[in-house]
Amino acid sequence: MSTVDGNEATGTWKLKLYIAGQTPRSMAALANLKKIVDDHLGGQYQIEVIDLLENPQLAKGDQILAVPTLVKDLPLPVRKIIGDLSNTERVLVGLDLRPA
Repeated sequence: MSTVDGNEATGTWKLKLYIAGQTPRSMAALANLKKIVDDHLGGQYQIEVIDLLENPQLAKGDQILAVPTLVKDLPLPVRKIIGDLSNTERVLVGLDLRPA
């Protein structure tokens, strides 16, 4: 488990990315997520990367059924996006950064 911080100010987005090892799909999801948050959240984010190969019990709390899965905890409402996050438009809509 690791954390990537943009900024610790108030209004920080709290995101969790569930992966299963250092697979190409998991690494693509992390790279795509970092680019999206850097471009659209102005440093106001915290990413927690959770490797389910190391901590499989953590999948239960957020009901993770597939990986990679991104969970947006804050701001509410909680949202989940499954996949490598390569479709930027879909991710922005899923994070409520852009209307559907």
